[in-house]
Amino acid sequence: MKKIQMVDLKGQFEKIKDEVNSSIQEVLETTAFINGPRVHQFQKNLEDYLGVKHVIPCANGTDALQIAMMGLGLKPGDEVITADFTFAATVEVIALLNLTPVLVDVNPDDFNISVEAIKKAITPKTKAIVPVHLFGKCADMEAIMEIAKEYNLYVIEDNAQGIGATYTFKDGRKAKTGTIGHVASTSFFPSKNLGCYGDGGAIFTNNDALAHIIRGIVNHGMYIRYHHDVVGVNSRLDSIQAVVLDAKLPHLDAYNKARQLAAKKYNAAFSGEQNIITPIGNPACKGICDTCDCHVFHQYTLRVKGVDRDALANYLNENAIPCGIYYPIPLHKQKAYLDSRYNEADFTVTNQLVKDVISLPMHTELDDEQIEFITSKVKTFING
Repeated sequence: MKKIQMVDLKGQFEKIKDEVNSSIQEVLETTAFINGPRVHQFQKNLEDYLGVKHVIPCANGTDALQIAMMGLGLKPGDEVITADFTFAATVEVIALLNLTPVLVDVNPDDFNISVEAIKKAITPKTKAIVPVHLFGKCADMEAIMEIAKEYNLYVIEDNAQGIGATYTFKDGRKAKTGTIGHVASTSFFPSKNLGCYGDGGAIFTNNDALAHIIRGIVNHGMYIRYHHDVVGVNSRLDSIQAVVLDAKLPHLDAYNKARQLAAKKYNAAFSGEQNIITPIGNPACKGICDTCDCHVFHQYTLRVKGVDRDALANYLNENAIPCGIYYPIPLHKQKAYLDSRYNEADFTVTNQLVKDVISLPMHTELDDEQIEFITSKVKTFING
């Protein structure tokens, strides 16, 4: 059996290395390292894939989220609602811009932001909602957009973990995550479903005026060299990362399908285990169906009940099975984001999830032998 890895980037690279290597060599020979033609080519190809009018590449996913908020013109003191159960970057940029983060609880089944919690958190100072498509599962965008319309709020999708996922509206209409809100951000960190070989990110929007502002922000506020029309930052995707992403983009749907298939095999192996709660795709199909792309499994995350989760993690590591705990501490309990406004009774789901969740290896190169070994070890620990 091959060595089990949390993410097998080398195995994925082996299948596309000729194209990647030749494209990188092209960049080296042309020396068009920043804002070169290959960056614009990738931008256009991603726009076509997503069905969005504007993709603005930038240096990383955290920058993308910050720049999206800068582009909307949010002011210090404006409140931004987001999920308590997510990576810190989501709330970090809110604080960096002197906005006021408002953390709310999530759903117990899909780990995404609770629509009811959003409604309860809205005040006259609320200006935006940041839903996170956590672990690759679509947040409830239709309900969130309805709330935003009712209260005249912006919706900024954090699509760092969900690229390629498809949201289905009640009327059957479909849209890729990152194209539904007013603006979205994504990360191309190497372990992402669409990852480069360094850092990278992008902002998506269908709003022409907002796209224009953001294009200036990512490049020191310039549209014409040495003419600084807006306050900007230095955040650009380099050409080498762009060609890596462009080589991977045609394979993204296949990558996601491989992840979905691995998740189905995991779920089948854990079927009937009373102490394991497996992740779901579309709640309407009570599992992961063959026609739904609402979950692209950036992570495969279990909940374990009546089990010492940390002891399970240690046991897996002892058996050469990597695993992850995403996330061990709620954001509202992190030292940087403590706030007397928060009431523990409002975070019952998140406070439980941080004790229950464990993520198993998930990537495009997982094979049946590895999945059987991983699942057998999990069941051996749980059942004694």
